[in-house]
Amino acid sequence: MTGLVIRPLDESTAHEFDTLPDPLGVRAAHPLTRHRPDWQRIALRDGRIVARAAWWGGPDDTEPLCVDTLDVLAGETEAAAELLRTAPWRVDIDFSLPPGWREDPEVRPAVEDRFAAARAAGYELLVERFNYRWTPECGLPERPGRLVFGPEPDDAVFFDALRRIHSVTLDAHAVRAAEEGGADRAAQEELDFFRWCPSPRAWWQTARTPDGELVGIHIPARNHQAPIVGFIGVVPEQRGHGYAYDLLTECTHYLVEQGAEYIVAATDQGNFPMAAHFAKAGYPVRRERVNFHLPQGVR
Repeated sequence: MTGLVIRPLDESTAHEFDTLPDPLGVRAAHPLTRHRPDWQRIALRDGRIVARAAWWGGPDDTEPLCVDTLDVLAGETEAAAELLRTAPWRVDIDFSLPPGWREDPEVRPAVEDRFAAARAAGYELLVERFNYRWTPECGLPERPGRLVFGPEPDDAVFFDALRRIHSVTLDAHAVRAAEEGGADRAAQEELDFFRWCPSPRAWWQTARTPDGELVGIHIPARNHQAPIVGFIGVVPEQRGHGYAYDLLTECTHYLVEQGAEYIVAATDQGNFPMAAHFAKAGYPVRRERVNFHLPQGVR
């Protein structure tokens, strides 16, 4: 890495971050995303910027939650890896990619360079996800009408439901949390995320059969940028009836009733049942997300 210089940015140098091309179309796809200059870093070789990375978090977070931008010029993979290795924050990477990027001969090499940099910095692939964006033009899905939805003020009800939901799950993040800290940790991480969202606690809802049996929970929410399907989950003993679709349609209606003009959602690509429910409910895939993480012993 002869001549490589790693430099953090600040308010006076933040403009330097935008000097690299954006072949993955991240800026256009996420126009509301804002980065703090002191959470941005660049790599220069002989005075030329050859790689850049940006860390992201909510407006009240004191530390970033993830790397959400990593760009690198061709042949400078090691420079991007060095950006990650020398950073003061060891958090997951969340790549935002165009749909079908593997079939695009111009985009695929750029994506693979970023993946190579992440792996060289000690990261491993966690999961590939679909990122959805529903708008009124997609059509509001009809409620099946099989379940009874309502608020539940007791956090313990949600915690218990989350433990049961994550005891058998296709969600890679929940599986990782459970492997590292058990079912309680997986449930707690979800609750922490719900509380992190600025949307009201009163939006959290349970779903029950007409006889009062718990089927699952859904969390309509807003993050710091958009209305989101925060969580859809069915307890194991109620699976096999397609109830996740009922929860998704209810979550969609609820957010629209709260004034949402569009809704963002995501699911793991390997979660075929949930992906099918999103397709049935009229949610088009807008982007793909690929998450890399550091193994537990490396963080």
